[in-house]
Amino acid sequence: MKKLTGFTLIEVMIVVVIVGILASIAYPSYIQYITRSNRSEGQAALLRVANLQEQYYLDNRTYTTDMTALGLSASPYVTENGLYSVSSTGTSSYTLTAAPKGSQATRDTQCGSLTLTDTGEKGPSAECWK
Repeated sequence: MKKLTGFTLIEVMIVVVIVGILASIAYPSYIQYITRSNRSEGQAALLRVANLQEQYYLDNRTYTTDMTALGLSASPYVTENGLYSVSSTGTSSYTLTAAPKGSQATRDTQCGSLTLTDTGEKGPSAECWK
């Protein structure tokens, strides 16, 4: 008599259930991690534009709202991966705003737009800059 080897339908279904449970736990954590890591692109863009604003101020004794005057491609400036759009307001002082775009805008409801002022004040909260 031949001995049959293999998996039964019950064993396969148990494995499918276990994989489903693990995926339902891991996927939201993964999405949260991706959202936080994408937020760093907005933070880096704000710090870069703030540095350019300070260099512009040294040359012109005023800040600018035109991103092309800072040497950036467009006004408002869109980050490399297209996740944030950075704009500036004010000429005697400035407030930079990085507004999320696309999937980042729908995923990052906790922080939304990131801000940075000429005094170094970061918004909307310190938790969003960690």
